[in-house]
This record gives sequence, C-alpha cells and structure tokens, in this order.
Amino acid sequence: MGTRLIGAMTRAGLAGLAALVLFAMPASAEVLGRSVDGQLGLQTPVTEVAREIVAFYDLVNYIIIAVALFVLGLMVYVVFAFGEKRNQTPSRTTHNTLVEVLWTVLPIIILVIIAVPSFKLLNLQYSYPKADLTIKATGNQWYWSHEYPDQGGFVFDSYMLDDDSREELIAKGLQAPRNLAVDNEVVVPINKVVHVLVTAADVLHNWTVPAFGTKTDAVPGRLTATWFKAEREGVFYGQCSELCGVNHAFMPVAVRVVKQETFDAWVEARKADEEEKAIEILHKAELELNGNKVAAAAQ
Repeated sequence: MGTRLIGAMTRAGLAGLAALVLFAMPASAEVLGRSVDGQLGLQTPVTEVAREIVAFYDLVNYIIIAVALFVLGLMVYVVFAFGEKRNQTPSRTTHNTLVEVLWTVLPIIILVIIAVPSFKLLNLQYSYPKADLTIKATGNQWYWSHEYPDQGGFVFDSYMLDDDSREELIAKGLQAPRNLAVDNEVVVPINKVVHVLVTAADVLHNWTVPAFGTKTDAVPGRLTATWFKAEREGVFYGQCSELCGVNHAFMPVAVRVVKQETFDAWVEARKADEEEKAIEILHKAELELNGNKVAAAAQ
C-alpha cells in the first residue's frame, strides 16, 4: 500500500506542477498606477519593494496551487484505487514510516521556502535608505493633508474630484479616474528616495499606494513612516485602507512622479503660493509624457 500511495503522490505532484504552466500566462496591456477591469494579480510595481512583494505573492500562490492540486489528485486516486469494488478485503495497515516522514518533512520544507523570502522582504521594507525628500501625510475625515518640511514647509489638502471636475480634465487629455483623482496630487521626483511620515488628526486612517508597495497606518498622536523610490513617471493611486467613517471610500491618495526639473518648478510655484501655476506645470508634464508614450508606441 505504501509503495502505491507514494507513486500516487508523485504523479499527483507532477500533475500539479504541469498545471502551474496555465497560471504563467502573459499579463494584459500594462496600465500604471491603478487597477483595471478584468485584472488578475497585483498592480504593475514601480519600486524595488513592490517588485519583491509581487514576486513573493507569486511564489506563495504557486505553492498554494501546487499543494491544492496535489491533494486533489491524491484524493481522486484514493477514491478510485481503494474503493470497495477494488478492495473487497480492506487493508489493516495502520502505519507507514516513509509516508509519515514525508508528510512531516515536506510541510517544513514548504514553510522554509516561504520564510526565507518573507524575512528578506521585511528587511527591505523596514531598512530605510537616506532620504532625498521627506513628506508628512496627515489623514483627516475625509481628506489628506501633505506637507513638505524640507522644501519650505508648504502644505496642501487633497480632496477627491467630483465628476464635473474629472470631465474637465479628461476633455484636456488628462487622466482622472473615478474615485481616485484628486485636486492636489503629491508630487515627487523620479528615482529619489522619499520618506513619508504618516499621522492622523482624528481617527485611524491608512496611507496606501499599491504600485509602490506602501501601506502605513495613520494613528492620531503617533508618527509612523514608510518609504519608496519610484522608478517610472506617471500618477500612482491609492486609497485610505483603514475604515475611518462614512466617507472612508472617498479619500484617495494620488502621487505624481515627475522629472527633477518639473519637480523643482512645481516646488517653486508652491512656495510662492501659486496653486494654479503649480497644477498647470503638472498638467503640461503629463501631456508631454503621454505624447512620448504615443510616439514610442508608434515606432
């Protein structure tokens, strides 16, 4: 019986591994910074931390799928191979040393395979490199305030755009996804280490940008932190991820990653309290970026 069972385990395992090929399908057309209809998996990562999160997510899912298919195959085999019709006289075998060793050792090996990259990822997330830029994010019911303490200390609030404001931007050729676009975006330069200090003014909130791999609680009276280094230009969206009241679903986070010269011009406009000029600088940068993408796609 032990030999037959081990053989079944081997065949079921091979079937599980073969089935994993079905899940290694190419991703659909890339959309940065937000989810799209019909999407499978996580958003396209644009930081080292986010890439490692996606890799870990894929690893754990492959293991889960392999184990599930293996157990399913084993159960199907046992049902048919050891049914009453084929075994009129049931076996009285109660122990099989090899099988018992395998079902103890294999789970331990799987846990070690999961643990090693998990610890590496945690170390990467919480080992803060030297900051090129620091931002303080404060959660309020129900909007975000952002401060740039090392850029003159200017502060602005970020409110979700209504449908009329969104339509105006879309008519200009700018992106403004529903329930994600805001009036004043967080702006950071590309390929720079950004530290985000996170707190709250009233209740618990959570500052989250999935494409950066950042998700940090905003706690009243406390200062938590996260960091990211965005490697691609664009607007990357997130939302408050801590249930904070009736308008919890309507306080998105929008972070625009731009070239250093665009960031410098935006900072100068903000320091001079020229909000409209600052927004216009960002709109111009987005249109230029979109034009470059269209030109690259046409080549």
